Amino acid sequence: MVLDSGPQSYPQQHPDDFGNGLPQRRDGKKGSPCNGLQLYPFLSPSLSLESDSSSPAPTTRPPSRASCLRNPEPRPPLNLCPTFSSPCSWMRRSESTCAVNRRDRARGQIRSAASLPHIPKARAVGPSGRKSPCLLVALRPVNIDAEREKFFQSCFSYNPQFQYEEPVPEAVLEKYKEASGQFISQATGIIHAVLEKYGSYESFEATNGGRLLSKCQIWSVIRKYMQKEGCSGEVVVQLTENLLSQAVMMVENSRPTLAINLSGARQNWLEGMLRHEIGTHYIRGVNNAHQPWHNLEGRKQYGLKPANPTEEGLASLHSVLFRKQPFLWRAALLYYTIYQASHMSFCELFRDLDHFVQDVGVRWEYCVRAKRGQTDTSKPGCFSKDQVYLDGILRILRHRQTIDFHLLAALGKVSYEDINQLKKFGVLDKARIPHFMLDRERYNQLLDHIVTTNCLKDEELERLLPD
Repeated sequence: MVLDSGPQSYPQQHPDDFGNGLPQRRDGKKGSPCNGLQLYPFLSPSLSLESDSSSPAPTTRPPSRASCLRNPEPRPPLNLCPTFSSPCSWMRRSESTCAVNRRDRARGQIRSAASLPHIPKARAVGPSGRKSPCLLVALRPVNIDAEREKFFQSCFSYNPQFQYEEPVPEAVLEKYKEASGQFISQATGIIHAVLEKYGSYESFEATNGGRLLSKCQIWSVIRKYMQKEGCSGEVVVQLTENLLSQAVMMVENSRPTLAINLSGARQNWLEGMLRHEIGTHYIRGVNNAHQPWHNLEGRKQYGLKPANPTEEGLASLHSVLFRKQPFLWRAALLYYTIYQASHMSFCELFRDLDHFVQDVGVRWEYCVRAKRGQTDTSKPGCFSKDQVYLDGILRILRHRQTIDFHLLAALGKVSYEDINQLKKFGVLDKARIPHFMLDRERYNQLLDHIVTTNCLKDEELERLLPD
């Protein structure tokens, strides 16, 4: 059943920024609920985490050298952003907002959930006269499939030599070339806590994630969630088997659209993804649109700090908020992987991750994410952007007893550090608060449970992050 609750109430945006026409099938008819093309929920709200994107591919044990040469490993899909033939907006978030596959390219421009409803400025035109690609497109090697084949055929002894469609901007590489080791002890502690309890992440997922849901069951969960959040007519939800990541937030046909991968929609984790994408990124984006700092000039005027790491840290916490075992596995492993990549080659990094990740396809993806932007991966080096998740999580948990989380949601895309100075200027009469944040006492108890489950200690966080 395709549900349409009426007129669009999302903040008005310029039509040139989006694709044209409503999503349709080839026969011109609107999509049905079974093909997952549209859902207009009329009922109001966590790369990778964000959206519970931590689910790895089916477990595959590393082969012996002999068997590897005879039978190269199967090639699971990569959670990386493909090169687009149509324009792609810049992105603030990581691969949880990556992309859909080639068949979906023409259907709309990908937008970061973290940037909605902000409209980015036009991208710069390079020397060739073409617009420069979005960050994730620019960082995706054009020869990634061929290099993956060589790597697996070599039994993991070949360091990929990546090529890029255009030179990766030096400013971007410079910004993210240094890995932080500030929270490496906490990252490894979280990883070991999971392994000590479950033996492997795959076992943890099977025990806690629950079964995969059918399309009808997914629609039911989405309807109930949208009821709780009052998002009538605002978010189109698509179900697809062709998504390269667990979830992606985009603007399509002038409407914010959330695409969900059917293969990753697990019974106990689906609502966590909705809390991440809708309950955090979307609602904070809508609230941000009403604030005097909704654009770059306003942010400069009020002297605001960057929205990250608060934005991704908060969304990541919300992904696991109601889990019985709210381990922060993916954020921790991304942080660790990037730290190790900064002083390891690709092959060394791949072997090092064998301590934590059994599936070789999943290990490859982690290594590519950490080494993207590099050409010769035999050299130490990293792209440190994905460390933002654990960084944001720990900063929020450190200050959780003093943060006004209702204001943090209501004021929009702001850092927790700016709340006090902004609260007297904020437009709060139209602000939305996610339903799961309304009970302040219960919310704080859940954050405390996350701290305990992940073997974090307040004294340690205070020492690492002094006032």
